[in-house]
Amino acid sequence: MFGSLAPWRKHSLVPGAGRLLPMERFSDDMEALWDRFLNHDGERFEAFSNFVPTTDVAETESCFEVTVDLPGLKPEEVDVEMKDGALWISGRREEEKEETGKTYHCVERRHGEFRRVLPLPSTIDESKIEAKVENGVLKVSIPKSEEAKAKHIEVKC
Repeated sequence: MFGSLAPWRKHSLVPGAGRLLPMERFSDDMEALWDRFLNHDGERFEAFSNFVPTTDVAETESCFEVTVDLPGLKPEEVDVEMKDGALWISGRREEEKEETGKTYHCVERRHGEFRRVLPLPSTIDESKIEAKVENGVLKVSIPKSEEAKAKHIEVKC
């Protein structure tokens, strides 16, 4: 009942701690968390440097459309295959070399090998799949087979 009459103190709740800690201790905890995120050289841990391109899969009446963001990659650096009922998109994005005379304060471009495997229904026409890279975006068009396309059925009285 009288807890609300206690004078206000500079404290903060730290998730998981289950108790109040002074702000100075909270600041130390945040600094330790940041140190765990970065190694001693200021580089991100290897777990954070893997390149995983963002992918969208859409369906229209006549086909599936796959869009993959691959900034900086050339068409010959990307491999697109259809095997085992899935679309396999793989490649490698090379690490850019740092230039002399520059001091990098932050490098967020990811690099490395990648592979995306997208299972597809068996109702596609594999012989008509098309893929092209334009402005760093891979677009794959996967047509549906004729029997998979929707057919209008007339309703009779």
